[in-house]
Amino acid sequence: MQAINDDTSELLSPRERAAVRFAEKMAVDHLKVDDALWAELLAHFSEAEIIELATHTTLYIGFGRLNEIIGVD
Repeated sequence: MQAINDDTSELLSPRERAAVRFAEKMAVDHLKVDDALWAELLAHFSEAEIIELATHTTLYIGFGRLNEIIGVD
């Protein structure tokens, strides 16, 4: 888990790090998904992969929020 917040860690590839940054911004403040982040994603993923990443990210964020609302641990 420390590797997620450590930009110097070699446990995550640049591709994985871009995906984590995207997921974190989507979960915390989706308005901060900017052109720079899109450029980073496009450097590592195809457009189809970005759509799949975005779809899975938003689904899991939604499920997490639903679980919180209805009290599921």
